[in-house]
Amino acid sequence: MLFRSVLLLAGLASSALAFADNQTTLTVYTQPSFAAEWGPGPAIKQAFEKKCDCTLRYVALESGGDILQRLRLEGASTNADVVLGLDTGTMETARQTGLLAPHDISLDNLDLPIDWTDSMFVPYDYGYFAFVYDTQKLPNPPTSLEALINAPDDLKIIIEDPRTSTPGLGLLLWMRAVYGDKAGEKWQKLSHKILATTKSWSDGYFSLFMNGEAPMILSYSTSPAYHMAVDKTDRYQAARFDEGHYLQVEVAALVKTSRHKDLARDFLKFILTPGFQQHIPLKNVMYPAIDLGDDLPAVFDRLIEPGKTLYIDPAVVAQQRKAWLNQWLNAMIQ
Repeated sequence: MLFRSVLLLAGLASSALAFADNQTTLTVYTQPSFAAEWGPGPAIKQAFEKKCDCTLRYVALESGGDILQRLRLEGASTNADVVLGLDTGTMETARQTGLLAPHDISLDNLDLPIDWTDSMFVPYDYGYFAFVYDTQKLPNPPTSLEALINAPDDLKIIIEDPRTSTPGLGLLLWMRAVYGDKAGEKWQKLSHKILATTKSWSDGYFSLFMNGEAPMILSYSTSPAYHMAVDKTDRYQAARFDEGHYLQVEVAALVKTSRHKDLARDFLKFILTPGFQQHIPLKNVMYPAIDLGDDLPAVFDRLIEPGKTLYIDPAVVAQQRKAWLNQWLNAMIQ
């Protein structure tokens, strides 16, 4: 009897393993901040797996640029079904690879500051680039980009490298949107205030800014929401600039060679539901891509609101990015 019971248990275990092995795995290339324990990824994984009878697997790459580079290197042999973590600064370059496919889903419930009809990229959040400052060290921050550029050189800021960082690229586009062809000379003036140019946002924010190395850092207008809601402090705020703030929309897309296209599209549909979006405001610290109504955390009502939304068409960004990066590099070494 005991022997038969052991055989039965072994058979059940074997069946369970076989079931697990046969369960479909949807692979999503994304950023570390999304997949991290404190990010939205784990809760979204749990919620989607309840609906899909599948396993959602994240492959965390360092940045949106790294996601794009990995996809290019792997080409048609990639294991990715979905890429999540590109944005309006990189998506046109991603489109031009020919490695992505149309999402074929409705975008009717999107709630963004701009009209969005793109057939390949599904927005999952948005935000505005801003300089976050320490109110205890800088009680009277600059109120415009021009004021920051012309501030005394003893005001030190931290920015991110536009070649490796999404916010860094965002500042490059912000400067371009405001100053056009004069951006290079404005960068030269701003360079005297730059204490450090970090490879990633987290390197600058957590390693330098939060340790008091500089009173101001390039980040997002939404960053103070986390400090207010989670850290219970108003110490860190975003400076509202008179020229307006540059918009970033983060996006996901279906990989053309995915072996699970129907499931991948189900995930893209799930992105635009409260089950996904409710985890964005305080875990990705960005605005949700749909209207959450009263479920949007109250601290978001206390954030700065740009007087003007700045935005450059992604196709123009893809065409001009190399030239604008060279302009930035030249300004930094002069």
